Amino acid sequence: MADLLTEVKDRVLYLTLNRPDKLNAMSGEMMGALVDNLSRAATNPEIGAVVLTGAGRGFCAGGDIGGMRARNEGAGAGEGAAQTIEDRVAGLRRGEEASLMLHEMSKATIAAVNGPAAGAGLSLAMACDIRIASDAARFGTAFAKVGFSGDYGGTWSLTHLVGSAKARELYFLADVIGADEALRIGLANRVVPAASFKDEVHAIASRIANGPTIAYGYMKANLNAALNHEFKELLDREAWGQTMTGRTEDHREAVKAFLEKRPPTFKGR
Repeated sequence: MADLLTEVKDRVLYLTLNRPDKLNAMSGEMMGALVDNLSRAATNPEIGAVVLTGAGRGFCAGGDIGGMRARNEGAGAGEGAAQTIEDRVAGLRRGEEASLMLHEMSKATIAAVNGPAAGAGLSLAMACDIRIASDAARFGTAFAKVGFSGDYGGTWSLTHLVGSAKARELYFLADVIGADEALRIGLANRVVPAASFKDEVHAIASRIANGPTIAYGYMKANLNAALNHEFKELLDREAWGQTMTGRTEDHREAVKAFLEKRPPTFKGR
């Protein structure tokens, strides 16, 4: 069975990490497929939003610890010596492109955190625009527990989401926190009951996917720029985006619908 499942419903692309027996720990196949699907979705006009979630009871446990052990023991025995440090860095960076695309693609991205999210799995969730957590979700950086420093952009994302001091605490101590605490500190946007989790995630995702997607693309670019740019630069960007979205069919339809006191029908153009 494939390590990544895909489904499109109501203009929402669902990407489901699919190694439930290992809490969806990452594999090379999974990350390659994730990068490929995100790349295609970024330019597909039929996709209005992307939801990343996990199969079974977990979101993503991060790296496969069993695979790490086998690799380390193989290296100790002299196996795999042909792979240089540069090769390993390049391989990791290819997988990390998933985080970059979740963060930068013009489509809204949603992490549906149905269970434990740890290590690089948490990093993937944090790279998304919105995190909706089941009340069964658990969050942990985990890297310190296995002697790693962290990857997939987690140190950047967590710092921007919860602040430097809290991010340092969560990375250094690697404590696991529940969904309610994640909501309190700003790591999760919403917490919903496990029983209604899938329905509530789809309601939010389809609302975005069928909304003014061109405007959302400009919004996302501005919000990303706001993390690192000065106020004056954002004013320039906003003026440009506001002018460009004002020329869209979606804008004209929304104005007409408002005056006619009816819901607008957006077409993404």
